[in-house]
Amino acid sequence: MAKRSPVIEMTSYGIYTQWDSNSKHLPKIQDFTTDVTADIDIEFGFVVNIKKAKGVVIEYCIEHPGILSKRGELLEPFTGEIHVGSNDWDFYLGDTIWEPIEDKLGKWRMSLTMNGRVIAEKVFHVCARDESQFWKRRGF
Repeated sequence: MAKRSPVIEMTSYGIYTQWDSNSKHLPKIQDFTTDVTADIDIEFGFVVNIKKAKGVVIEYCIEHPGILSKRGELLEPFTGEIHVGSNDWDFYLGDTIWEPIEDKLGKWRMSLTMNGRVIAEKVFHVCARDESQFWKRRGF
């Protein structure tokens, strides 16, 4: 019997409601975008739906722009692995912005890998708030 191929679909990406890692519920999409304004506690990332892959290990990676540890050392990308929980499984990969904002600005690459192959990937551009654009959009 032939092995079933997993079916992977990115169902949403962008800015989400706050995520509670202790909850079974995923955050809700608020804005489909790859441009993120660096506000404290803003939640951004993507959701994928994976079918026909229960028990398979996926690896996740969040590459961030030059974030420093409390000791002033450059942090490595955030990586890990997780087992696909069911044959119709939704997974959220995301992050948030915290103080200081300055070292969070730039490109954030988030990716999922299965069996050595990238199955989902998004690059988010985190930039400082431009107060002049805020007022221009309101007609001032």
